[in-house]
Amino acid sequence: MDGTEHLTVRREGATLVLTLNRPEARNALSLAMLVGLHDGWLAADADDAVRSIVLTGAGDAFCAGMDLKALAGDGMAGEEHRDRLKADPDLHWKAMLRHHRPRKPVIAAVEGPCVAGGTEILQGTDIRVAGASATFGLFEVRRGLFPIGGSTVRLQRQIPRTHALEMLLTGRPYSAPEAAAIGLIGHVVPDGTALARALEIAEQVNSCGPLAVEAVKASVYETADMTETDGLAAELRRGWPVFATADAKEGARAFAEKRAPVYKRA
Repeated sequence: MDGTEHLTVRREGATLVLTLNRPEARNALSLAMLVGLHDGWLAADADDAVRSIVLTGAGDAFCAGMDLKALAGDGMAGEEHRDRLKADPDLHWKAMLRHHRPRKPVIAAVEGPCVAGGTEILQGTDIRVAGASATFGLFEVRRGLFPIGGSTVRLQRQIPRTHALEMLLTGRPYSAPEAAAIGLIGHVVPDGTALARALEIAEQVNSCGPLAVEAVKASVYETADMTETDGLAAELRRGWPVFATADAKEGARAFAEKRAPVYKRA
């Protein structure tokens, strides 16, 4: 996968790194960026050699939200991007992880502003690392807009409702330490090191059994809104087949032989 002019793709071992690459606009979301993101998620899921995904931003920002002019076609490079949206009107929601959940774990590496649409995409990621000077927030109400990327649904499920409502209704910025304190992000690291820390976490994920990792992630999301009884039943349906895989046998052998396992997704 080659990405687009606003979304770069590279491999770091078994990790696919997707970089929002429009630093002159603080990585505001353009159609070219959304097309690249959409294709990146699908490419990662289709490639068994990819075991994790890291999402980050170029320059000194993660993402400043939606660029309405670019989405309308003003200054957008390449008619093929507009054609992609016409062919799939749901593409932008899939790109923003509103209507698509990758099978592989997604780790966000945030530096600088991660606001509005940036914070909405963040809620679709699984593990989140931020530099100490990063900022977060859903500014839509300040502009008379609605955070329609999923935040009124997801945020209250990810952090306490009182914090979710304050973020949604005040539209104020949150520092990285404050975002960590309310549970929006998991790690605060020195500025400039978020990507390195995210890649370290990705490598830890990559060293685990890929079938087990994918099943665990699927189970967590699938059971989130179930009763405990229904959730435990669903967990068995997801988890029990993993024990019959070659990956599970390799993990047991490696443990007995005191060596690192070599997983082949079987």
